[in-house]
Amino acid sequence: MMKARPAAGGGRWVEISPERIRGWLDGFYGRHDGATEDGLVLTGANNGDTATLHPPPGFAAVPDVDTLLADVVRPPRIAVLLVRKGAVATGIADGTNVTVSKVERFYVQGRTAAGGSSQQRYARRRANQAQAAADRAADIAVRVLLPYAPGVAADPHDEVRALVCGGDRSMLDIVLADRRLAPLAPLRHPRLLESAEPRLAVLQDAAVTARKICIHLVP
Repeated sequence: MMKARPAAGGGRWVEISPERIRGWLDGFYGRHDGATEDGLVLTGANNGDTATLHPPPGFAAVPDVDTLLADVVRPPRIAVLLVRKGAVATGIADGTNVTVSKVERFYVQGRTAAGGSSQQRYARRRANQAQAAADRAADIAVRVLLPYAPGVAADPHDEVRALVCGGDRSMLDIVLADRRLAPLAPLRHPRLLESAEPRLAVLQDAAVTARKICIHLVP
């Protein structure tokens, strides 16, 4: 079942798997008595509704719908990094298959209701634990992802084309600020995946979600 979510500024977002995109397009054309195409923007013939297609992460500039349809059947290799304060899951995805992965949990103390100096002491301890978790997550990302970074991979065919992140944005920013991960930073896709507590099954779901085509529908 296709799920829609509101889009900032109006309209809504839907996500379509590459296997279903042709059928979705046929449905859009049918509901609107045809449509004009301007690059990746479709405009309904009967009411001016628009659908703007956004290629999945890792694709170079896609000029039009026909090119997108041809390209999505050959998904690029991507890196996936999911981070929360309590865990990290990262891996390399070829299509929907996660071929290399690592999952690890961390201990970060929860908030306390204590007041005064005890509260401050717990807050410092929690902050230190969160920083240690971010450092450990960066170590794991270096070990798992860096060998596939452009300019680092021994074979250019092994290089990833994008870095897709999910989870806690502030933690991700800390992890990716590690200078060792600089070769991957330019590949970071702007979309942030929603993520439950990172584990292998969640990482595999993220790889499936990352290759979907996002479509902005107005109205």
